[in-house]
Amino acid sequence: MSLSWKVARNIAEGFLLGTAGVKVLSSKGAKKKYVKATAAGLRARDYIIETATTIRENADDILEEAKELNARIDAEDELTVLGE
Repeated sequence: MSLSWKVARNIAEGFLLGTAGVKVLSSKGAKKKYVKATAAGLRARDYIIETATTIRENADDILEEAKELNARIDAEDELTVLGE
């Protein structure tokens, strides 16, 4: 078999596989599975966004409390220095 026939055969096989793949991918059963998988992905995305928001809010609270704590410590240090 010459090189050109091998190329032609590979192209024909690819075309047949592609055509069969399109039929399988466009079947009702496959579409239902794609819809379910996409819905699960959307639910996961929503959960991740919700979790990230909660983490961000908690981190903001921790940061504010840490700043307040440092301010109190600095104020106590000033009183200690002034009281000596």
